[in-house]
Amino acid sequence: MQAPLFLRLQYFETSCVKDKPENITEAIKQPAYIVRAIRAPIQSFIHTEEVGAIFLLGAAAFAMAWVNSPWSESYFNFWHIDVSFDIHIFAISKDLRHLVNDGLMAVFFFVVGLEIKRELLHGELSTVRKAALPAIAAVGGMAMPAAVYLLFNGLDETAVGWGIPMATDIAFALGVLALLGKRIPTELRVFLLGLAVVDDVGAITVIAVFYTDSIHWLELGLGIAVFAAIALCVRVGIRSLGFYLIMCVLLWLLFLESGVHATLTGVLVAAIVPSRPDIQSKDYAAAVENLLHDYKLAKAYGDEDKAETIIEQVEKLSSGTEGPMERISSIVHPWVSFVVLPIFALANAGIVFTMDTLSESVASSVTLGVAMALLLGNPIGIFGLTWLAVRLGVGQLPTSVTLWHVLSVGFLAGIGFTVSIFVSGIAFDDPQLVDEAKIGIFGASLIAGIVGYFMLRFVGGTKLP
Repeated sequence: MQAPLFLRLQYFETSCVKDKPENITEAIKQPAYIVRAIRAPIQSFIHTEEVGAIFLLGAAAFAMAWVNSPWSESYFNFWHIDVSFDIHIFAISKDLRHLVNDGLMAVFFFVVGLEIKRELLHGELSTVRKAALPAIAAVGGMAMPAAVYLLFNGLDETAVGWGIPMATDIAFALGVLALLGKRIPTELRVFLLGLAVVDDVGAITVIAVFYTDSIHWLELGLGIAVFAAIALCVRVGIRSLGFYLIMCVLLWLLFLESGVHATLTGVLVAAIVPSRPDIQSKDYAAAVENLLHDYKLAKAYGDEDKAETIIEQVEKLSSGTEGPMERISSIVHPWVSFVVLPIFALANAGIVFTMDTLSESVASSVTLGVAMALLLGNPIGIFGLTWLAVRLGVGQLPTSVTLWHVLSVGFLAGIGFTVSIFVSGIAFDDPQLVDEAKIGIFGASLIAGIVGYFMLRFVGGTKLP
């Protein structure tokens, strides 16, 4: 929770707060302050995702424009540049695109892992009651798209691509919701976020279990040993960032060599990042009460330097009350949204669009399977299981959220971009099949986003019978 930092801003930076508590201890006890403090990380996450969607879309559009321009050859040449490095224990040589997909995307999955952990501890998945409906909806949003894809490809070697349409791109989905502003209830954003988190868990599980090739047990064993060592260091309280960076890179290298997809190291590391702060709120309150007294005296005597020093001390105390999980997430998440994912899109969204390519895609079972799975499988699965859960009393719709809202969100969940493209790259070895899958992803995501937007725009408060 970020309550202490919020209170610090209230007391030291704002002088006109209405109904301000008499002291910091009382402020911490007030529900309104606590609720706002808990919501702060969620609001920050959603805002970053919404803005990040613009960068992601821009990078994808630039990649498609580049690869369909007279300079298309330079696009492929650039991403096929070999990058090699040798650290004596391991020697790695990969082209730039594979380095992005195996390396930078590990950072993306690290942030995903942090968000999953945060939701499990403090968010929409922290209790069975809260988690029930989003989790059930997410199961429908994973199972039905996979089933629809297999209707088109179940008897072919392309059946291996069933995992492609299972993932929802939360950045684009939240971006569409941002365009609607106050037309939709806030609870719907939280419901979508909870659904997407469970969806991410499913996607990670599918990648780990079904898209891992042959395993080299020695490297995997060493990787598990390194992971255990990292967990032990976290447990005993080692806080050296440089040490953990070196250990995490070593863990990534071992998993890369083991055959288990290296990006999953991000999720494993996120699972052991501590969530509890170093300074408890009661200790913080007592310390800041004393500093507040000194601050008032310094201001009364006009000693601005001392007042500023006191503020810096409060800042240090505040950072200590924020758990490492929240602190690291707030630092890394913007880098992922504004750097890692745009680079991933730039490296993977380059598809040559010609009349031949489009005509082949229209007749491709992969393209049709992916497109229909995203466009129809998600809304059918999400709406169907949500309706069933509500009727059976297993789950309850959030306040102000109707089944029409759920159906609309089902279409937004059909926006499968980042993880869908990622899975297509590891599901198929044939570049043509990868491109056919990407065309299905792009087309269905565009239509799903438009349909979801206009449905939510006109839903209002209407309820399904």
